[in-house]
Amino acid sequence: MEASLCYESRNDSCVRTIYPLPIRITLYMFLGATVTLTVCGNLLVSLSVAYFKQLHTPTNYLIVSLAISDLLLGLLVMLPSMIHCVETCWYFGGFFYRYYAVCHPLLYSQKISVNVVLIMIFLSWSVSSILGFGMIFLKLNLLGIEEFYLNKVACEGGCLLFQSGLSSLASSVLSFYIPGIIMLSVYLKIFLVAKRQSCGIQPKTLEKNPNTTQTKATKTLAVIMGAFLSFWAPFFVCNITDPYIDYYTPPALFGTFVWVGYLNSTANPLIYAFFYTWFRKALRLFISGKIFQSDMSDTILISE
Repeated sequence: MEASLCYESRNDSCVRTIYPLPIRITLYMFLGATVTLTVCGNLLVSLSVAYFKQLHTPTNYLIVSLAISDLLLGLLVMLPSMIHCVETCWYFGGFFYRYYAVCHPLLYSQKISVNVVLIMIFLSWSVSSILGFGMIFLKLNLLGIEEFYLNKVACEGGCLLFQSGLSSLASSVLSFYIPGIIMLSVYLKIFLVAKRQSCGIQPKTLEKNPNTTQTKATKTLAVIMGAFLSFWAPFFVCNITDPYIDYYTPPALFGTFVWVGYLNSTANPLIYAFFYTWFRKALRLFISGKIFQSDMSDTILISE
């Protein structure tokens, strides 16, 4: 691998690592396919719920909120991150770099009103924006380590979310650990309720309908939460410990953990396709082009 500068004409330029052409092509193909799958998959989820009237339910509104956040992650974060990962330099300017941080909340609820769901969605997006963008624009992530950052880290052409120990601790706790604990607690409550309801079902009814709606919803919720926690755990463990080990984590390893977290947004549409028959039916209608031939918004996707 060759080394050069991101900006040859500048003395404060970051060092650029030039990977061999086969490696660069392979990375672009793999990461490009991941970005495409993320964007297209979550776009189809959003369009399916928006188009088919039967899917206009409070629970599905939460799914759309998550899908839109995953879609924006694919377009605004994963796409430039792919170029930065391969080229090892940031060529999109300092202003866009400040948007290169996204809080990824995961909320789920059942049997609540549309108004409550809309309030939850509004609060989740608002709090995420305030926490993510506020910290970066106000430079709270550099509080107390400004001199170290300017002398040892900052350079033209680089894009690194650098945080102090307090900043990494606060951001990780607020955006991952506390939501993770809340989600696990909520899931445990849902699981216990579903188990209690299943025990109350008569044996004959259970034989006829072994996969109740509650059980299926509980399993789906478990998979979605498990995927979120599993994909993002390596990054947040590294993020919270790195400042306390003098930033010893190799940049390549840190970047890998970031992309593992991004893959959660890629996996979500696949989870929907596996667990939700309505998404598979809607996907077939979109792919076949039937929805463009006539109005099929009243199509029954879920059997009562």
